[in-house]
This record gives sequence, C-alpha cells and structure tokens, in this order.
Amino acid sequence: MKKIGILFGQERTFPLAFIERVNSRNTPGVIAEPVHIDKVIQGAAVEYDVILDRISHDVPFYRSYLKNTAICGTAVINNPFRGSADEKFFNNCLATRIGIPVPKTVILPSFEMPPDTSSESFANLVYPLDWSTIFEYVGFPAYMKPFAGGGWKHVYKLHNKEEFFHNHRETGQLVMLLQEEIVFEEYYRCYCIGGKYVHIMPYEPRNPHHLRYNSNFKPSPDRLHQMEEVVRRINQYLGYDFNTVELAIRDGVPYAIDFCNPVPDADRPSVGEDNFEWVVDTAATYAIERALSHEPGKDNLTWGEYTRRSIHREPIGTITGEKLEAEE
Repeated sequence: MKKIGILFGQERTFPLAFIERVNSRNTPGVIAEPVHIDKVIQGAAVEYDVILDRISHDVPFYRSYLKNTAICGTAVINNPFRGSADEKFFNNCLATRIGIPVPKTVILPSFEMPPDTSSESFANLVYPLDWSTIFEYVGFPAYMKPFAGGGWKHVYKLHNKEEFFHNHRETGQLVMLLQEEIVFEEYYRCYCIGGKYVHIMPYEPRNPHHLRYNSNFKPSPDRLHQMEEVVRRINQYLGYDFNTVELAIRDGVPYAIDFCNPVPDADRPSVGEDNFEWVVDTAATYAIERALSHEPGKDNLTWGEYTRRSIHREPIGTITGEKLEAEE
C-alpha cells in the first residue's frame, strides 16, 4: 500500500479536502491521511511514501522530522532541504541568470547587530554603505521587505531616502531587501505544482487582503502562455513541487515579484471556490503520481535544475541569456 500523508497546522479546508480527494480517486494501492508522529528516531524510515508539508516552515521540529524521512526515502513535497536554504534574494539572483525579469533589488545588513555579535564581527562591512549608488540603482518609490518569510509583514513603501532611513531603523535585526517598484498594468498570482501544472489567477495586491482575488485582468492566450512558461521555468530551476509565483506585467513584460512561497495560500475562503477546486484536485493528482513513482530506500526528493547543473558543473545561465520580450 502506498501511503500519502499531509502535515499541517491550523488550516483545515485544504488538508481535509486534499485527503478526501486523494481517497475519492480510488487509485489501487494508494491512500491518504494526516501524518501521525509519535516518535522520531534517527535514520528510521516512516510509513509514508509521500508527505505533503504545510507547516514545517513554522515548526523546526517538523522540518527536522521531514529531513529524516527524506533521507530514508520519503518523497517530501516540498523538499525540506530546499526550504531550509531558500530566501528571496537568492531567488532573484537565480532569476537574473536564467533570463527572468525581476525588479532591481539589493540586500541590506540588519540595522541592529544580530545576537552574540559586536562591531568586530563586521570587519568586512564598509560603513556607511554606498547609499548613493544603491538609491540610484533601485530608484524611488521603492519597497523594503524582509529577505525571507512572507505574509506581507514588515513591508514598507518608500518615496525617498529620508523615508528609507527613518523606516530602516524600525526593522531591528531583520535583513531587508530594497526593491524597485514595478508600476504594473496587470498582476497575477500563479500556482505551480510539480513544475508542470500551472494555474493563472488574476490578483489585485492593492485591494484589501480578502478582496485580492477580485480583479478584472483578462490575459490574452499569448499572455497566458508567456506567463505559464515563466512560472514553469522558475519552479523547475528552484526545484519547488508546490509554489506560487506573482507576476506584475509592465510594458507587456512579466516581472517575477515574489516566487518563494513553499506553503502557498490554499484556503477556500481566501482563494475562492474555483481556485480552491483547482489546487485541491491538482495537488491530489501530483501526490498520487509521486506515490506511484516512489522507489523505496532511494532519494525521492525534487532537487531542481539549479542543483542538477551545479552538481555536474554545467553553466547555470548568463546575465545576457534568453530574455522575455513584450507581447506583440
């Protein structure tokens, strides 16, 4: 029997619907259930061939549990090693190497020193930073946000350097990004599952949170194809099994704004009935695929094109590589 488990926290609509959908398929030899953990012993395999992770980003104990299951052969969605290493600045850096347009972005040291450090810990950091070059490169208005994490926390819109210096003081020990504002004509949030299944959702980030999926953007078939290719390319390189990519369309070009969402929102009241139906059904399809292709005792994780090319010393891409052009 191939067993699919889902590891989750407070959310209920997606996990319970996912379990019901997998089991309703009646795929011979495949069942789904909530993950049950009563002990974690080093190097000991668990009963799950596949685990869909919805909570380990908030619970370090679960993240360690998933790494142990993965090393024993469980296919974890998403790869917990990828999640531990990921952050938004790296993702932007990779995008520049594979021809995906992203906002001009710089990373900033935290305003306050991290715990157990002193000024001697930063002997290699020039202070003050070259603020004039940084501001000229990014421009204003700009957004400042944490280099990791999500949930629209600690995000600032800044109109000039005075606002930047005032607000940077409030960020404490957070490492922040300063990012160009993309003034967009259209905006989309895109599910990607398995690096191949893509669902494009018109999205209006300027609306209140509960109304952001209410928008009137109507992409043409060519624009849909263009965005699907961007979303697949990003996720195939990063190695995410389940992610969302936010795309802002400026002058016909899709700019990837946020594509580090290993536990994307899939709550029915938030995303709406149609989007919820797609994500539940597609997640079930993909989990069943992974269960049926699971090879006991082997590495069943998704590592992504970036990792594969790095291992084989192949070129990742070049800054002057293939670029996306505006829609004709």
